[in-house]
Amino acid sequence: MAAGEEEGSAVEPEQEQEPAAEEPRSFKDLGVTDVLCEACDQLGWKVPTKIQIEAIPVALQGRDVIGLAETGSGKTGAFALPILQALLETPQRLFALVLTPTRELAFQISEQFEALGSSIGVQSTVIVGGIDTMSQSLALAKKPHVIIATPGRLVDHLENTKGFNLRALKFLVMDEADRILNMDFETEVDKILKVIPRDRKTFLFSATMTKKVQKLQRAALKNPVKCAVSSKYQTVEKLQQYYIFIPSKFKDSYLVYILNELAGNSFMIFCSTCNNTQRTALLLRNLGFTAIPLHGQMSQNKRLGSLNKFKAKARSILLATDVASRGLDIPHVDVVINFDIPTHSKDYIHRVGRTARAGRSGKSITFVTQYDVELFQRIEHLIGKKLPAFPMQEEEVMMLTERVAEAQRFARMELREQGEKKRSRNDDDDTEEAIGVRNKVAGGKKKKRKA
Repeated sequence: MAAGEEEGSAVEPEQEQEPAAEEPRSFKDLGVTDVLCEACDQLGWKVPTKIQIEAIPVALQGRDVIGLAETGSGKTGAFALPILQALLETPQRLFALVLTPTRELAFQISEQFEALGSSIGVQSTVIVGGIDTMSQSLALAKKPHVIIATPGRLVDHLENTKGFNLRALKFLVMDEADRILNMDFETEVDKILKVIPRDRKTFLFSATMTKKVQKLQRAALKNPVKCAVSSKYQTVEKLQQYYIFIPSKFKDSYLVYILNELAGNSFMIFCSTCNNTQRTALLLRNLGFTAIPLHGQMSQNKRLGSLNKFKAKARSILLATDVASRGLDIPHVDVVINFDIPTHSKDYIHRVGRTARAGRSGKSITFVTQYDVELFQRIEHLIGKKLPAFPMQEEEVMMLTERVAEAQRFARMELREQGEKKRSRNDDDDTEEAIGVRNKVAGGKKKKRKA
């Protein structure tokens, strides 16, 4: 069969599912066993989401599944419940492997497995970079039921950890498959596919059906059923999307203006680089905002610490690179700000998908400078709508420039100081504690810190 241009053409024949007489109303109607229904109930999952209604019955029949659903649609439950149900029927160690693109997403999926499987004693292990390999090897030696891993670190263990193999594996899940492949994990995924049994169930979940995902689907899945919840790129209806056209040199001032205008909300601000994330976090902190960064150059403990502080509402502003644009379920994000416009239009969908989750409303504001017009037009074309401009008072923004310029100067000094500290001690950047410069600002008395 020729691989046609049409999305998922390789699976068209298997797609014919008889329309259900009426939509199932509960997990029990989908065929989920009582003990897992209770677990869903305890988690507050009252009714299944669209992707769960489509995917769970098919997965319980033992079919391979391709799930196409936008972020925030309940994908984790759609693959976790069938896996746990199969595990109940035939208990076995090293039963399932879930591959995800980012560390944070791996921890989040693990939390859901633990929560759903707590009453039946399910053990899961997270295998990601940034964490000591020795302790991971010990965890793998205990043979957990479910491994949630990023591809790179898993291959590392398959090649170097004595006695560890996945020859008994029964389930493979690739979550956010498009992102796994975009992050150039293709060679790692190929290595993993070579060492796991061919006789297994495979679930492939992706927000978008790219050419690479189609190729992977043909290589890894047998006669799959396609469960598509949204066929075209879309953003949630309850999301109010705006843009602001601004000269790039005043970006910081506009950001401060918006944070003041919408004070009382929680914000996620997306920047394009780790350095800009760090700089903007320091800038905002110098101006008295409770801002916290999350990016790839922070140690894993710091990343989880940042995320937990934001989730616990101890901080109202999370500044992040695209590490946090996918899959992270932070329930209370009110406003997403694209401080730097995403270079890939599809990343826009994932970024703004951090707000207006699970039926709540939310706002997104995208900063468009004179250099970003073409990228912005691509985004509008992709989502099929023209975005309105966010109402602004230009003169109020201009009144902020002096204070912002001073905070920028201190932020630059702090960044430099952090860089020197890091070089001298080769330590992780200490982003959460106020350092050095803040003391100079506060009163000039620079306390001597122990090296």
